[in-house]
Amino acid sequence: MLEKFCNSTFWNSSFLDSPEVDLPLCFEQTVLVWIPLGFLWLLAPWQLLHVYSSRTKRSSITKLYLAKQVIVGLLLILAAIDLALALTEDTVPAVRYTNPSLHLATWILVLLVQHSRLWCVQKNSWFLSLFWILSIFCGTFQFQTLIRTLLKGDNSNLAYSCVFFICYAFQILVLVLSAFSEKNDSSKNPLSTASFLSRITFSWYDSVVLKGYKKPLTLDDVWDVDEKSKTKILVSKFETHMTRELQKARRAFQRRQRKKSQRNSGARLHELNKNQSQSQDVLVLEEAKKKKKKSGTTEDFPKSWLVMALFKTFYAILLKSFLLKLVYDILTFLNPQLLKLLISFASDRSIYLWAGYIYSILFFAVALIQSFCLQYYFQLCFVLGMKVRTTVMASLYKKALTLSNRARKQYTVGETVNLMSVDAQKLMDVTSFIHLLWSNLLQIVLSVYFLWAELGPSVLAGVGVMVLLIPVNGVLATKNRAIQVKNMKNKDKRLKIMNEILSGIKILKYFTWEPSFKNQVYDIRKKELKNLLMFGRLQSVIIFLLYLTPVLVSVITFSVYVLVDSNNILDAQKAFTSITLFNILRFPMSMLPMLISSMLQASVSIERLEKYLGGDELDTSAIRHDCSFDKAVQFSEASFTWDHDLEVTIRDVNLDIMPGQLVAIVGTVGSGKSSLMSAMLGEMENIHGNITIKGTIAYVPQQSWIQNGTIKDNILFGAELDEKKYQQVLEACALLPDLEVLPGGDLAEIGEKGINLSGGQKQRISLARATYQNTDIYILDDPLSAVDAHVGKHIFNKVLGPNGLLKGKTRLLVTHSIHFLPQVDEIVVMGNGTILEKGSYSTLLAKKGSFAKNLKTFMKQMGPEDEATVNEDSEEEDDCGLMPSVEEIPEDVASLSMKRENSFHRTLSRSSRSNSRRLKSLKDSLKTRKANILNEEEEVVKGQKLIKKEFVQTGKVKFSIYLKYLQAIGWHSMFFIIFGLVLYSVAFIGSNLWLSAWTRDSTMFNSTNYPASRRDLRVGVYGALGLAQGVFVLISNLWSVHGSTHASSILHKQLLSNILRAPMSFFDTTPTGRIVNRFAGDISTVDDTLPMSLRSWLLCFLGIISTLVMICLATPVFVVIIIPLGIIYVSVQIFYVATSRQLRRLDSVTRSPIYSHFSETVSGLSVIRAFEHQQRFLKHNEMSIDTNQKCVFSWITSNRWLAVRLELIGNLIVFFSSLMMVIYRKTLDGDTVGFVLSNSLNITQTLNWLVRMTSEIETNIVAVERINEYIKVENEAPWVTDKRPPEGWPSKGEIQFSNYQVRYRPELDLVLRGITCEIKSAEKIGVVGRTGAGKSSLTNSLFRILEAAGGQITIDGVDIASIGLHDLREKLTIIPQDPILFSGSLRMNLDPFNNYSDEEIWKALELAHLKSFVAGLQLGLSHEVTEGGDNLSIGQRQLLCLARALLRKSKILIMDEATAAVDLETDQLIQTTIQNEFSHCTTITIAHRLHTIMDSDKVMVLDQGKIVEYGSPEELLKNPGPFYLMAQEAGIEYTNSSTAF
Repeated sequence: MLEKFCNSTFWNSSFLDSPEVDLPLCFEQTVLVWIPLGFLWLLAPWQLLHVYSSRTKRSSITKLYLAKQVIVGLLLILAAIDLALALTEDTVPAVRYTNPSLHLATWILVLLVQHSRLWCVQKNSWFLSLFWILSIFCGTFQFQTLIRTLLKGDNSNLAYSCVFFICYAFQILVLVLSAFSEKNDSSKNPLSTASFLSRITFSWYDSVVLKGYKKPLTLDDVWDVDEKSKTKILVSKFETHMTRELQKARRAFQRRQRKKSQRNSGARLHELNKNQSQSQDVLVLEEAKKKKKKSGTTEDFPKSWLVMALFKTFYAILLKSFLLKLVYDILTFLNPQLLKLLISFASDRSIYLWAGYIYSILFFAVALIQSFCLQYYFQLCFVLGMKVRTTVMASLYKKALTLSNRARKQYTVGETVNLMSVDAQKLMDVTSFIHLLWSNLLQIVLSVYFLWAELGPSVLAGVGVMVLLIPVNGVLATKNRAIQVKNMKNKDKRLKIMNEILSGIKILKYFTWEPSFKNQVYDIRKKELKNLLMFGRLQSVIIFLLYLTPVLVSVITFSVYVLVDSNNILDAQKAFTSITLFNILRFPMSMLPMLISSMLQASVSIERLEKYLGGDELDTSAIRHDCSFDKAVQFSEASFTWDHDLEVTIRDVNLDIMPGQLVAIVGTVGSGKSSLMSAMLGEMENIHGNITIKGTIAYVPQQSWIQNGTIKDNILFGAELDEKKYQQVLEACALLPDLEVLPGGDLAEIGEKGINLSGGQKQRISLARATYQNTDIYILDDPLSAVDAHVGKHIFNKVLGPNGLLKGKTRLLVTHSIHFLPQVDEIVVMGNGTILEKGSYSTLLAKKGSFAKNLKTFMKQMGPEDEATVNEDSEEEDDCGLMPSVEEIPEDVASLSMKRENSFHRTLSRSSRSNSRRLKSLKDSLKTRKANILNEEEEVVKGQKLIKKEFVQTGKVKFSIYLKYLQAIGWHSMFFIIFGLVLYSVAFIGSNLWLSAWTRDSTMFNSTNYPASRRDLRVGVYGALGLAQGVFVLISNLWSVHGSTHASSILHKQLLSNILRAPMSFFDTTPTGRIVNRFAGDISTVDDTLPMSLRSWLLCFLGIISTLVMICLATPVFVVIIIPLGIIYVSVQIFYVATSRQLRRLDSVTRSPIYSHFSETVSGLSVIRAFEHQQRFLKHNEMSIDTNQKCVFSWITSNRWLAVRLELIGNLIVFFSSLMMVIYRKTLDGDTVGFVLSNSLNITQTLNWLVRMTSEIETNIVAVERINEYIKVENEAPWVTDKRPPEGWPSKGEIQFSNYQVRYRPELDLVLRGITCEIKSAEKIGVVGRTGAGKSSLTNSLFRILEAAGGQITIDGVDIASIGLHDLREKLTIIPQDPILFSGSLRMNLDPFNNYSDEEIWKALELAHLKSFVAGLQLGLSHEVTEGGDNLSIGQRQLLCLARALLRKSKILIMDEATAAVDLETDQLIQTTIQNEFSHCTTITIAHRLHTIMDSDKVMVLDQGKIVEYGSPEELLKNPGPFYLMAQEAGIEYTNSSTAF
């Protein structure tokens, strides 16, 4: 039929059976024309429909669009001409006018499709591009047939041929045009407008790579992800599925519960008699509950819904990637078949030459399609992983905002953040590889099938060996995991000590304890390195097995194959095809165990996430908001608890609060004041009753919550800035004087958790935040606890009181400050969770109830010195105002110190200390504020950023860093490592050559006369060479394990000893976290990842070299091709590494804010909920996740960009080598062809891997760079110098200052400006002065924590700057202000070097009044102290510090007076001990309260770094100077002082 249709033969196989091959013209004109047209007509309607349904607004017409339309228009005209030509001729076959008619219709369709794309963001349609490619490919055959006929001189079809040629050219032109992407104004991300070809080759990404190569990328250079991948959209999509799945899971959970309870109750009914009272029943239930908790049964919660919900959200991506992976896997197995054909082509000379060319082209085409499929599959999978991580992170954040308190109590902040960082990451890793589960099995099945086809049953021997090696590997891997777990514990221990060392570094320096702690860290590090060695050795054995497996398998398979049957001869086809198949099989075999273990890890993570995401939410149904209510707040019969298992905290409260009232809530500690506030905020669980609230709420919590940001941001808290109101609030909250001192004023940056503010400042900022928000009701939970009394007065008058900023608002004030009570409208007295009495101050006093009683006892206790404790300094240097001041009700003193202990973990260095001028008195400071406005501009520059920005390295890592690392490994180690690997490569090439020689035997001998001895020799040598490969790798690996462990130990040693010698100023300006990070992250990179990367890189590099060497041995011409490909390869590599490295850095820089914002949110939940700012925080979180997403997405794409280009180079190598085989067919035989091609097929993966490893090494070597940065930190003066002080120095203890000057950091002003004075032997000196006068600087100068900027200090005639630091510090003793202890035994805390006997230690403890306490402990002196001394009270810690001082018995004692943290009794004890025990010493006391130094010999008054007065207290009190004024303020008169002794 078709013969009639075109009037010529349609098909005849004789056409193919000649060296001049061609297809019949009829076939080319029918089938090959109709394939592309059919494709287009099938898909076009769908596409048009899709465009119509998802159209956007029409975009403007571009030049590119016009060009395409014009060319298609020309094609249309050509088709019409062709039709006209056909119709004018006489006898024409039907095909001559049907084809042009079809074309006419098709080009009109194409015009339509191209026009319709104007309504799409992506102007290029993927199926049109495919249509052009198909059309050009199918037209090639007709093209060459027509040219051949013309060359033969047959001109009968000339006109038709010309039209065809022009058409063909136009089609190529359109394809070229459609490769260009059209820019679109609305979308910034070029991916959305990229053309099909640009998408599959990732060339839309070129611009980023170029930019990244020219200069390091910044966040602005990275494109945002497209709308569909934005966090908000992903989460809302996920949540609809999540709620549905969660409901199902909850129903299933309830069914499980019911079954369980039926089982239980069935058992219980037998025991219980009916007449037993119900209460007993409840008891039984309680018992059961307790038992259940004790036995630690796995708790039940709605399970296995998360995976389903995620699947339903992302099934489209999963489906696409599934199809791509399937195509790729099937194509993988085409390669060995093509290889087989090529080998038979080389061995069999009767096959025509053109077949070889077709095989080569097919080789290339298959490899190309494979590359595109694989890379696009990877892109989809990694993007899926990223989206899953984003979804989970955002959902966790959203959940955290609504989680009930009971559910929240099960998690620490750290654990919650872990869910977000660790578990979400694990999910991401697993989703990226999810398809490997089925793909691995498919690959294994297919390889075994094809191998069976080649070698028959003898394959089973090889596969058997593989299967046997899996459990061996498994055992080794579990052993390795155990070692890793052990090492993690060591690492945690080491980091814990490091943390303590860094937070207590000042104490270590004062007491010269650095060597002792250094040794502690070294001991742990030794264990760690020992484990590392073990780990490395096992790892080497695993790798050895991995390398041995393919060799073993092929040796065993081939020998079994040859030995089973004498007719079996190994020829090239069989050998090399099998080797290629074994190589394919190796990957899934090694991947399966890894996959399974990562799936198990992920399942644990999924359970944890399910438990958190499925947790109970806050139930605020008991809190009613009513705008038309007549009262501001009404409690009616309200009972609340923190947890239904615990007892009720708030019982049956009835309370009405009228709008605009100021209500004070008082009561002892633990009477439920704060709980009452929490109940109002809806933070507690309701039992019965309800609370009605009218209007909005602002809340000041007892423990202030401060965000990381500027002070201004913290106060505005997302509200608009109203400058006038803002200044009023600052003034009212007494923040102006602080802002004056804080560098940068209200733009000063506050560290995490407000680390560089004192407790009082935090509390006042927290108050200012609430005051600034304009709300109806203010809930103030003890906002005056951490501030001094006069500041408290100021705040009360200006903010809270009847005339304050908040007058007219409803205020609920929890307070301990009794002297404000007369001014409030109503007082509510609480006790034990209920309201004991309420009424105004006068009513309650008249009642003579519990309130009046408490007040009376309190008044008695107030001595004459009541206001004295309000001294200037309490808040600033002691940060938490822990002194038992006027404000405390007596029975609270003890518990108060306990309660505030948490806020007492104070950072040692305050940014504020470095600046002078502090609270003079509020009035003065307001005056000086105006004068200081001038100085303020300069201030900003100096110290506004307390914390130096972390230095993000950019650009290439310097070569010197690589050298430093290699040097640490050791040069001879490096030589042996490389030598071992070179030998391995030699053995590898040898075994391949031997195999091709072996296969050559098949041409020499036929199956009957193959000598057995020869056969055994072939098998034996092949096996030996294989074994040699494994052994050399093993040797080199073991050597490298030793080398890298050695390097780790050296780098850590240098880092630690240098950090311990760094000056104090380094620790003041560097956050602890950053230093710890060097010891945690960077050291672990050097321990684990860097050596692995280095090994892999060397192996890859040598593998590629040996493959290329082998190809060149077979066909020397290949060198010509290698050189240009090599140049392209290196340049791609250089471009990529620059971009990738920077993207990795951006990823980690944008990731940490997500976690820190999360942990901040979790710790400040009650505040966020009270202000109802959940939406704002959600938005912020979404933005930070999106910022991180775009970096991750860019990084994923950059990897794909590289892979596509590298695989192209690999594919070209395969293509050219196969082309060489065809061209030089005459000089080569089958075994060489097989040998070359089976190796070149391997090369694409290895090339890819090499670049990956190069960038991995670049990324990881950064760790060495960062460690090196801290190894180079400048040190303080040497610990011991050549000049040693004389024996027994200082014998007298005379101290002389001559014109001594000092500053904290080079860029700051002097703190001591020329101090000159003399302190005689055994004199007792008191130092006083306002905050920032330089008192602490004085002690730091004696210890040379600060080095002199001028002048000198001599002790007993020795200039302290001339001797070593340890020689100096060992001879001085300090009782520091903060009692810092380290985790370890009590004994270690007193005497880390074991210098003293037990008797001496007990004696010291006795003098420090601790003997009875320590003797009462179970372990006595070896009692373990927890981190920071948390298991001792602050008073006990202070006494331990005293015991430290008593042990050292030096001639000079410095007391940085710390009685702020101690109750009055302990204070008395400390004073008497010091008077008796240190009577023969020179004592310098830095005083914070005057009465402690009234009995000293002399008093030194400092102001602004100068001595203003110096003399005995009696003298100074006679003439009215600064000291006289201070004493007056403190209520100390001259008469007092004379009786002081």
